[in-house]
Amino acid sequence: MIKNIKHKWVFLLLLLNISAVINAQIDTTFTQVKMNYPDFLSLVNKNNLGYAAEKFNMNIAEANVEASKVFPDPELAIGASDNGQRRMQMGYGFSTELSWTLELGGKRKARINIAKSTSELTKALLEDYFRNLRADATLNYLTSLKQKEIFKVQLNSYTILKNIAVADSIRFKLGSITEIDARQSKLEANTMLNEVYQSEADWKTTLLELGTLVGNQKADTLYSPIGDLTKFDRLFDLNELIISAENNRADLLAALKNKNVSQDILKLAKANRVLHLGLNMGVESASVVTNSVAPTPSSSAVSGGISIPLKFSNRNKGELKAAEYSVQQADILYKQTELQIQIEVRKAWFNYLTTQKQVHQFNTGLLADAQRLLDGKVYSYKRGETSLLEVLNAQRTYNETQLNYYETLYNYAAALVELEKAAGIWDINF
Repeated sequence: MIKNIKHKWVFLLLLLNISAVINAQIDTTFTQVKMNYPDFLSLVNKNNLGYAAEKFNMNIAEANVEASKVFPDPELAIGASDNGQRRMQMGYGFSTELSWTLELGGKRKARINIAKSTSELTKALLEDYFRNLRADATLNYLTSLKQKEIFKVQLNSYTILKNIAVADSIRFKLGSITEIDARQSKLEANTMLNEVYQSEADWKTTLLELGTLVGNQKADTLYSPIGDLTKFDRLFDLNELIISAENNRADLLAALKNKNVSQDILKLAKANRVLHLGLNMGVESASVVTNSVAPTPSSSAVSGGISIPLKFSNRNKGELKAAEYSVQQADILYKQTELQIQIEVRKAWFNYLTTQKQVHQFNTGLLADAQRLLDGKVYSYKRGETSLLEVLNAQRTYNETQLNYYETLYNYAAALVELEKAAGIWDINF
């Protein structure tokens, strides 16, 4: 009786040591800052470096609009002349001329229109950039949640195997099992420990990715997301999703704005073929000539004129043809984008329905069955009614079921992200 009590106390002490070892395996050398999804998305919007760089394109486009409003600069020419015969006192002269190009055919207006339509295109592209960034950031957030759950599953599996290994070590000393069985238990536990290390590293890697998305520069701090992967059920109508995508997708709007830019470039190409006038006005002054041969009083003359370029270059229609082809190309690209959006919505919708069915399959009892099977095998093994191999098989089945469950939950959530991204809507919050 005393011997049995002693063995029980030894067993309990070993279990306490196991718990201490398990807790020590979680690396605490970094500071975890808990963060919910709305706060994360807000930080991405404010601090993402790629998005911040893209915003400068809007500033550049607006500056180009201002630059397009500039008129041609006038030109001032000043000259002086001296006949070089100072002994003959032939005098000297000065000339001043002001010239300016008068653009005709609406060239300045065409340039302004191009700059404005390019600015609108840049705005649409920036909105599309954020649409993709928001979806990618959300997927990274979901991945970190999934990897955390996988780490917990692996750690729990290791705990079970380690407990079995410790119990088998005691049972071997008591003569209840053979040494080979005790060694196999220990080997399985150590193998699972390596998987725990790997899953922990994978989880931390996803946290580093989140830090990159929010522009975090602190090496010793990792954002730890919080959220529930089970709250992604939605009901959608495919036709409504397609209509929403056609009305709201920023890339389709960008394709439309690209058509406008091409049309404005064509208008400028036509305007450039119109003649422009050169206006000039000048003043010439000559000093007095005092020689005895041909004395001349000082004089001043005012001149003005118009210069008309001879547009022989208009015979070359390369610029005009290129602009016309660009308009046709932009129209085809718009239709292609429209068709591609419809296909993306349909594919995302079908994928969402498929993953929805897979999640519901798990909710019908797969997890509970795997848990009951494992608990029963462990209980039977402790009573000596089943083999270690059966316990390990039940453990692997349970582990794979758990991992597949969280992978399916992630796929379900990711499918919703892709569907809403494709449809140009966004109501994700968890």
